[in-house]
Amino acid sequence: MQRRMTGLIAAGAALGMTVVLAGCGSPGGSEVTKLTLVAADYGTSAENTSRKYWDKVIDAFEEKHSGIDVEVTVLSWNDVDAEVKKMVDAGDAPDLAQIGAYADYAAAEELYTVEDLLSIQVHADFLPTLSDAGEVARVQYGMPFASSTRLLFYNKDLFERAGITKAPRTWDELQEAARLLKDEDVLYPYALPLGPEEAQGETLMWLLSGGAGYTDDIGSYRLDSEANIRTFDWLKGELVGEGLTGPVPPAELNRADAFAAFTDGKVGMLNGHPTLMQKAAQKGVDFGMVPMPGIKGEADASMGVADWMMAFRQNGHQDEIGEFLDFVYAKENVLDFSRRYDMLPVTVSAAEEMAGNADDAALVTFLDGLPSAQLYPVGKTSWARVSADIKRRIGTAVTEGGDPAVVLNALQRGAARADQPE
Repeated sequence: MQRRMTGLIAAGAALGMTVVLAGCGSPGGSEVTKLTLVAADYGTSAENTSRKYWDKVIDAFEEKHSGIDVEVTVLSWNDVDAEVKKMVDAGDAPDLAQIGAYADYAAAEELYTVEDLLSIQVHADFLPTLSDAGEVARVQYGMPFASSTRLLFYNKDLFERAGITKAPRTWDELQEAARLLKDEDVLYPYALPLGPEEAQGETLMWLLSGGAGYTDDIGSYRLDSEANIRTFDWLKGELVGEGLTGPVPPAELNRADAFAAFTDGKVGMLNGHPTLMQKAAQKGVDFGMVPMPGIKGEADASMGVADWMMAFRQNGHQDEIGEFLDFVYAKENVLDFSRRYDMLPVTVSAAEEMAGNADDAALVTFLDGLPSAQLYPVGKTSWARVSADIKRRIGTAVTEGGDPAVVLNALQRGAARADQPE
């Protein structure tokens, strides 16, 4: 969902002090199981930190489950994945972690399977696209917690100034709109952030719009497919080469800077996720959103992103974790989180209710693309290394002396090596 919405650290307890099963006597003399949860912060300040969401959920859960206490630590996206890894490496895993990736822990047999934990009704309620993305070797370990898709945002005022009467549906139309915007001295006719912050995201959006992606139909890496090379040849020659991507070279432009330029009214078009809506509206930008253009029409698939909940085996607590997660994934809780943080619901029941609610119309525009969305290959333990390599190198494919085929060939060789069993 990295790459992502950066929150503030809101740690309620030191990470090294993981609480395990405690035989503390309750007033009735029964034991109380203490569960520990480490979660990412989707808020942007102390006012909307995820801590407030979790406190509400936990209070409601504990009121109905007197034998289970849940202790949550909420951390910034800058820190949460690394801190959970430190805890696991130190033999002090939390019971639950809501973070960005699960595959390494699943491969190391440190996680419960989803089937071990959830009731049949809750397990079946996950959107199929997201359930599939949570699998390693056809067994689901990752539970989707938050999701989003991407749309092409465009500045309506700049379009009107440039005489553009409709949003682009094809690559040629996008190029022509960018030319007209450039003629009106728009700083970034199309912002192409291929800098190291989240180049893997912008890259996947364009690969999908070109008819391919990171993997083939059987899940093997195919970064250097003919379709992918064709896509980056077009980007290099028809957008970057014509000076339609702004004053900052794409290899140096990060997503956060591109988003900031859009909210300042300096960008004609860029790919964005749901949280950009609120930021742009706060700055008074009149914007529209459409599916990503493809070569000859709307792209067949959009890019999807999910963040994950996982449960560690170390402390036991299987039954108690399952009870808590069944509560967390109740429709009202999924909808509350999605609406608070402009994310998409991960369950069918919540998605159906959102789709029928006029107040959720803006999010539904993104939700429409979720069933056909393609996610990063997060079920591969190699993905973290491959993603880092893409972030570091893909921008060079569109530089003046760059060669897309050479760069994509090199990335494919690295991906193939990373995907080999150790």
